[in-house]
Parts: sequence; C-alpha cells; structure tokens
Amino acid sequence: MKSYYLILPAVIIILATASCRTMPRRAVAVKPFSQEKYLGKWYEIARLDYKYERHLDHVTAEYGLKPNGLISVTNRGFNYKKQRWEESRGKAKPAGDPKEGKLKVSFFGPFYSGYNVIALSEDYKYAMVAGKNTNYLWLLSRETTMPEDIKAGFLEKARNIGYATGELVWVKQD
Repeated sequence: MKSYYLILPAVIIILATASCRTMPRRAVAVKPFSQEKYLGKWYEIARLDYKYERHLDHVTAEYGLKPNGLISVTNRGFNYKKQRWEESRGKAKPAGDPKEGKLKVSFFGPFYSGYNVIALSEDYKYAMVAGKNTNYLWLLSRETTMPEDIKAGFLEKARNIGYATGELVWVKQD
C-alpha cells in the first residue's frame, strides 16, 4: 500500500506535464520569426483531418493584428457535404518569445491550444504548422498551390517528427 502512495504523485506529475505540452516532442518552432510578416491570408494546402474541419475545402486562414496586441484569426472553408461556407473566429498570442514561431490559439473563450510554425520559407510564402501533438498538422501557402519541392521538404520534416503524412487531406483550392 505504501508503494501506491509513492507511485501516485509520480503518475500525476507525468500526466500533468503531458497535458501541458503545446508541441510534439521532436518539433521545434522556427526562430527568428516575424509575427508581422506572418499576418495576412494563407491557403490550406493539406491537413490532418479533425472534427472542426471535416468535409471542408477551399480553406483559408487570415491573421490580423488587433488593437490590444492579440492576433485575430478567421478560418473559412466550404463544407461540400452541407453545401455551405463555414467560418470560425478566434485569437492567438505568442506562447513565450515573440520572435519564435510558437503561438497559442483560442476559438473557445479562455481555452488555448498550441499553434507552432515549424517550417517557414524565408519569404513567408509557405509554412508548416504543428498543433499540440502529432494529430494536428497544416501545410499553408500564400497561393492556392505549393511547389512540389517545398511540399516534399515539409513532408520529410513532418515524417521525421512522427506525423502520419499518408493520412493528410489535400485540400481543394480550385
């Protein structure tokens, strides 16, 4: 019975630490990162699907600077099953050093989740974004397409981190 009391605190600490993780273990946010250059409209090229984006094509994400210093987030996509546009609005803020591509994003009040820019072209034209774990990944472009060499580099990096890139949904942007 005494060993139970020794193991329980260790288990609680491990679970608490794991639940606070904001980025996959082998992922690293880009640095230096310019929040100002990242603002604007991005087209979703590919994603690991999850319930809030299921059945969406023509997906865009638009980031703007709010007067209070937070970043406004507007995600928009066409639900081809329901035949209608869907939109969600949220906010983001740096998760530490603002010169690092590590942000927190919220669409539900005070609850934030990791939004980590883990690959970014020098001209801020193409980006790969990781969520809090390997269930969340997005490939983004300032255009409706992404060159094959950029895509291949991003996919290799994602596989090395532990992402199941074969499960990516390639978003229609025509």
